[in-house]
Amino acid sequence: MLSKNHIKSIKALHKSKHRRNERQFIVEGVKIVDEFINSDYRIINIYGLNDWVCTNENIDIEIIEVSQKELQSISLLKTPNKVLAIVAYPEVKSIDFVSDDLVLALDTIQDPGNLGTIIRIADWYGINKIICSNETADAYNPKVVQATMGAITRVKFEYTNLQNWLGNLPQNVNIYGTLLDGENMYESKLSDSGVIVVGNEGNGISEEVQALLTHKIKIPSYNNSQMESLNVAVATSIVCAEFRRPSK
Repeated sequence: MLSKNHIKSIKALHKSKHRRNERQFIVEGVKIVDEFINSDYRIINIYGLNDWVCTNENIDIEIIEVSQKELQSISLLKTPNKVLAIVAYPEVKSIDFVSDDLVLALDTIQDPGNLGTIIRIADWYGINKIICSNETADAYNPKVVQATMGAITRVKFEYTNLQNWLGNLPQNVNIYGTLLDGENMYESKLSDSGVIVVGNEGNGISEEVQALLTHKIKIPSYNNSQMESLNVAVATSIVCAEFRRPSK
């Protein structure tokens, strides 16, 4: 049985301050926990219902069996899915740009759901490096982790001063950004490598970062739609698909 203090210490990880201080975060659900078990992340504890525990007894990680009520008390989900894990932050490493890389750069993405979906999109299109501005949402927010559906175990990301990071790239690196006054993406010559900058949900790409773009592109609307813009995750998916299209 979990003590009140034990439950309190787990629930504290729902808040970013405690995640940073403890360098730990929460992962929930059978599929996502399984992804982390099979990744390079270090799992500290696993809390599971009896049927999950019985089918995972051979895992070399401390497993604590809990009741449905106890799992509910430490979960952020309305309907907890059998298992919750506490995972250690990975070692922080700077991401270097390699000449044939295609990298996503996130300029102040604030919504956890959008960030999680973008990480999942990156994984789908084989983009395994994401550079986040320091103002971007916390990637270890439980809502972000949940939205990635395990993709976060395969995508590397770094939080840094985005303007400085872009400014220090070699001069021959293509830096793309989607803007309303950009060139039609489907009429542009897109390279197989470079950086794709994704802007904030409400304000788009900041002026400081815009000044560093080498290519300004846009997703053209069909039949001059009156919609002002697309959801940032949806737009990211469309752009990534075009960059990965073999005959572009």
